[in-house]
Amino acid sequence: MSDEPPARGLDEVLDLFETWGRERYDEDVSQLDHALQTAALAAAAGADDALVAAALLHDVGHLLELRSGGVTDGDVDDDLGHEHRGAAWLAGIMPGEVVGPIADHVAAKRYRCAVDPAYRAGLSAGSTVSLARQGGPMDPDEVAAFEARAGCAEAVRLRGWDDDGKVDGLTIAPLAAYEPLLRRLGER
Repeated sequence: MSDEPPARGLDEVLDLFETWGRERYDEDVSQLDHALQTAALAAAAGADDALVAAALLHDVGHLLELRSGGVTDGDVDDDLGHEHRGAAWLAGIMPGEVVGPIADHVAAKRYRCAVDPAYRAGLSAGSTVSLARQGGPMDPDEVAAFEARAGCAEAVRLRGWDDDGKVDGLTIAPLAAYEPLLRRLGER
């Protein structure tokens, strides 16, 4: 995990996507396309603005790793903690309703794998590999603790859109379409 300073503002976030968003992670789509697809799925499901923003920004920690000269999670054996890195970086400019689901979206994957074996079988190749690095399915005590955590339902919803937002060639709204929403949330 990095000790970088928090985001200075939304322009820095947008620049991060413009500069590093075309990079691929370990899926068939770019970081930016994955973020946009995940946000589009959240919006289509009727999620509130904060959860749509969380869906868009959930993997910003991967972009921070690339910006700092690192490699993608798919190129290392250890978990880079992108969910915590991204949430910490955004915490100064986005409300808790945005950063909370971001911080918990990996835990939500581990949770879903523990409570629903069919979910685990449907993970993408990249998510299956990263699951092992991230600790595998939760044990019963971890499941109970996650279920008791405020915001766990939002993190689980985000996780579903994250899993489905990996379609190569899908036509989606551009990043600029989300800028007004992000600015509204960041100005609260």
